[in-house]
Amino acid sequence: MSVLIVMDNPKDWPLNIEGVEVVSARQYLAESGYSQRKGAKVFNLCKSYRYQSLGYYVSLLAAARGHKPLPDISTIQDLKIYELIRFAGEDASEQIQQALKNVNADSFVLNIYFGQCTQSQFSRLGLMLFNQFPAPFLQAQFGKEKPPASAAEKADPNKSDSPRVAPKPVWVLETLRPIAASEIPTEDFLFVLNAATHYFNRPHRRRRQVESRYDQAILHEPGEATSPTDAKGMKKFVKAAESMGFDVELITRDDYGRLAEFDALFIRATTSVNHYTFRFAKRAVSEGLVVIDDPESIIKCGNKVYLAELLSHARIATPTTLVLHKGNWESAPTILGLPMVLKQPDSSFSLGVVKVRTQEEYAAEAERLFKVSDLLVAQAFMPTDYDWRVGVLDREPLYCCKYYMAKNHWQIRDKTKQGDAALGNFETWPLAACPPDILKTAVRVANLVGDGLYGVDLKEINGKAHVIEINDNPNIDVGIEDEILG
Repeated sequence: MSVLIVMDNPKDWPLNIEGVEVVSARQYLAESGYSQRKGAKVFNLCKSYRYQSLGYYVSLLAAARGHKPLPDISTIQDLKIYELIRFAGEDASEQIQQALKNVNADSFVLNIYFGQCTQSQFSRLGLMLFNQFPAPFLQAQFGKEKPPASAAEKADPNKSDSPRVAPKPVWVLETLRPIAASEIPTEDFLFVLNAATHYFNRPHRRRRQVESRYDQAILHEPGEATSPTDAKGMKKFVKAAESMGFDVELITRDDYGRLAEFDALFIRATTSVNHYTFRFAKRAVSEGLVVIDDPESIIKCGNKVYLAELLSHARIATPTTLVLHKGNWESAPTILGLPMVLKQPDSSFSLGVVKVRTQEEYAAEAERLFKVSDLLVAQAFMPTDYDWRVGVLDREPLYCCKYYMAKNHWQIRDKTKQGDAALGNFETWPLAACPPDILKTAVRVANLVGDGLYGVDLKEINGKAHVIEINDNPNIDVGIEDEILG
């Protein structure tokens, strides 16, 4: 995939970066060779993005040609909306106050080059603004304002139980605008060269010998204890994708502003609705990327109340399940018996899932979990030596595993232990050998959610499949889930 820097005048860009072609806006818009080029990345450094200017048409036509423009038209429009910039500043108020706490002035200007700043103390703030408004060169203007009055002060501004102290002014984001290369201070050019070189030639991206068909990002979180794929597995994903003509890059949470550069996003960090992975999924879908896990799957699989209702409505066999609220929770032990399993709706990796053995334990755990969620899920305890896990991708079974319970524990993961000691044994089965009802039920259940990648957990009781839950973002680790397929 070729990389183009498009400018009003290429002479304004004195930096020579290997693999990056600098072209004038008029050439890019008018010459057929550029319009026919497939899958180019276009970095629009024109002096103006105003409506119907050359800079505006560069990003507009880049999208029409199937190229990846930065900034895209959505970002150009967003940068014109004062309210969006103020909202972004309010959301990032804590980061702004922290970054600017030592600035002894009433105003401050911050230049951001490909998400980086010349002074390291502003790096996180600059990256955050770049991620919200991805444009190559940005300039943020900050000023000080008095904080808003409290509700009590608004109700009676003259009433006070103590001597009135003037509130300390706080920093606010006043304006955020794209700047042209010609506006970059001379003393910043060496920094811009390094920032641009790093951006265009990231060291973890391997140079391909042939032109790739698509660019794929794999979102991961290095060092994450509960990562759904181990380091060896990540290397296999990259190798497999490259063998199919994809150019693959491992990205992290700091690469949010770069999503428009890619054609597909594969999330291999633990997902949750209240998590950066969900924002990545939403942003990627809005940019037209193919996404696994898609936002809808994260929402559906991330809430056990939803899944309980979905499975009940579809008449799928499960352990007897109740959705609890503060009006009916006391009846659960009578209906389900003890011991039983109590679940926080958005729990994962056995966290927020407890087995209660006595009435006293149940009352204590219910009280604790109701502080987190107004609804809980309770299930009859159904002991087995193992659970089945069937991986389903694009509505077809992918792998089939037996996960045995951890030693002297009722789950496959014992959260009181660390490392291998926390997990039970496993067996990976050929799909042809997997019990037919397990396989058929898993695929049917996954298809209720969508066409992404899911891990369906089931118990086999007297030859019949009972669904425990449906997971988006299932584990795929070397030597376990991939043992049959490699």
